[in-house]
Amino acid sequence: MTETTPNHTQTVEGWAAMDSNGKIAPFVFKRRENGEDDVTIKILYCGICHTDLHHVKDDWGITMYPIVPGHEITGVITKVGSNATNFKVGDRVGVGCLAATCLECEFCKASEENYCDKVQFTYNGIFWDGSITYGGYSKMLVADKRYVVHVPDSLPLDAAAPLLCAGITVFSPMKYYNMSQPGKKLGVVGLGGLGHVAIKFGKAFGLHVTVISTSPSKEKEAKERLGADDFILSTDPERMEQSGKRSLDYIIDTVAAKHSLGPILELLKVRGTLVLVGAPDKPLDLPSFPLFFGKRNVAGSMIGGMKETQEMMDFCGKHNITCDIELVKPDHINEALDRLARNDVRYRFVIDIDASSDH
Repeated sequence: MTETTPNHTQTVEGWAAMDSNGKIAPFVFKRRENGEDDVTIKILYCGICHTDLHHVKDDWGITMYPIVPGHEITGVITKVGSNATNFKVGDRVGVGCLAATCLECEFCKASEENYCDKVQFTYNGIFWDGSITYGGYSKMLVADKRYVVHVPDSLPLDAAAPLLCAGITVFSPMKYYNMSQPGKKLGVVGLGGLGHVAIKFGKAFGLHVTVISTSPSKEKEAKERLGADDFILSTDPERMEQSGKRSLDYIIDTVAAKHSLGPILELLKVRGTLVLVGAPDKPLDLPSFPLFFGKRNVAGSMIGGMKETQEMMDFCGKHNITCDIELVKPDHINEALDRLARNDVRYRFVIDIDASSDH
């Protein structure tokens, strides 16, 4: 337990999984006092990410129990440390996946803290003081100012919460691989938490967006609800061949299950780029011929640095981009996690943390 850490004296109510059955239950724990570099945040909303599901069940074998998940956090600042001059009490803010990095390596200096060797995450990490980090399934958070972003006034805090992980996960590779050139063609594989935001970003950048999915039922959603220009059913080889071959400049693959990349690569133009942002737990099939014959690139990308996360938030504020969410109360977290495991959500669950105050 972390209660041995001397300055962890603030009692906080939260929700935690105590063991690998992954069931979430109310949990009272301690957070550190607000230091000179910290801000204290009253958490109002926290998105539920697929990563939370893996962590509570210890699917990756790295979970430290008890675990308080949650890294798509929005709320309001209640206390500001003397060095946190960029923030004031009452500011609407967000915290994503990062809690601490080394601050000195080439990645930290280049505002790519997410690739720091010593990165520690918002939950299930080890903070600078040796304590285990607890995430956003709780009523309050103390965060180092370097890992906090401002949420534009125009964005509702509930629908903005998943931008802190799902949003930046697709925004970062779009910026890095120049997927922001109006008129170019973007393919989005998978229409879920990540995919639906990728469509919105693509349209805001002025791209022609094609959704590639195994579910015929998603065509209507993709086009009518989210404004996609085109839809390709990936289980129909003929359609993939006829309408899709060498038609796309870039593809973002958001699928978190094992699938073959061969047919998807064939959709790319010569010198096109496929970026993987989903995290399947088994290796993907990557045939070499579609790479050779199209001089194509396959890349990966993980969240983004803090500067870029703020840039994404401001971009969303300007273009009025939020996530499509379903709000759940804290006592329905387990039900939400079960539904998420079945992909039964459009497109992101967000916990209304305050909805628990009547208990």
